[in-house]
Amino acid sequence: MIEAVGATDPGCIRSNNEDYFLIEPDLGLYLVADGMGGAQAGEHASRLAAETVRDAVTASESIANDTLVKAFEQANRRVMDKASTDSKMEGMGTTLVAALEMGNDLLVASVGDSRVYIYENGRLQSITEDQTWVNEVGRRLGLDEETLKTHPMRHVLTMAIGVSEQLRVHTYLLKPARGVQILLCSDGLHGVAGENQIASALQSEDSLEAKCDALIAAARAGGGPDNITAVLLRAS
Repeated sequence: MIEAVGATDPGCIRSNNEDYFLIEPDLGLYLVADGMGGAQAGEHASRLAAETVRDAVTASESIANDTLVKAFEQANRRVMDKASTDSKMEGMGTTLVAALEMGNDLLVASVGDSRVYIYENGRLQSITEDQTWVNEVGRRLGLDEETLKTHPMRHVLTMAIGVSEQLRVHTYLLKPARGVQILLCSDGLHGVAGENQIASALQSEDSLEAKCDALIAAARAGGGPDNITAVLLRAS
C-alpha cells in the first residue's frame, strides 16, 4: 500500500504554474510534469501529457513492465499533435516522471529532468537520470562540476515529451520496503533546494503533508525562480 500527498507552487518569480501533478490511488499512479512553451502552452502540455498517461493506464487490461513506456509514447504523440495543429501551442513540451504500482513493486519512468528520489535508512538517492546537456554531454566532455553549474547550456534538455517522435523513456523498477519514501519532483525543487535540504525534510517525523510543505518552502527560500512541485509517497 502507498500513502501519497502532493503540492505545487508557482515559486517567487513566475505568475503562472506550468507544473502539473496527479495522484490516482485507485490506479496506483503518481506523476509530475513540468511544462515549457510560450504563453499558456507549457501549462497545456504538462496537463495534456499527465491526463494522457492516466487515461492510458486506465485503459490497460493489466499492468506490465512496458505500461508506462506505452503511456508516455501516447502522451508524446498527443502533445506533438496539439502543437502541430494549434499555432498558440507551437513549441510546447513537458518533462514527465511517473510511478505506477505493480503488485508490491513500483514501476518508474522518466523523460527530461524531473526526478524521482528514494529515501531509505537515512539516505537520499536519485533514481532517475536527467536527460540534459549537462548530464549527457557536459560530463562526457570532462567539464568539472563548478563549470557545469554556470554553463550556459545547463538548463537545456536533450529529451522532452512533445519534442521528437524518437522518444527515449528511462525506466526503473523499485521494490520499496515498508516506511520507504519516494519523492517525485520538478527541477524547481531539486535544482534549488538541493539534496541536503530534501533529505532534511524527509527525515523528520512530520506528516507527509508537512514534509511536502517543507520542501516547497525550502525551494521558495532559495529564491523560488521556477515552479515547484513535489509528490511524496510512503510504502506502508
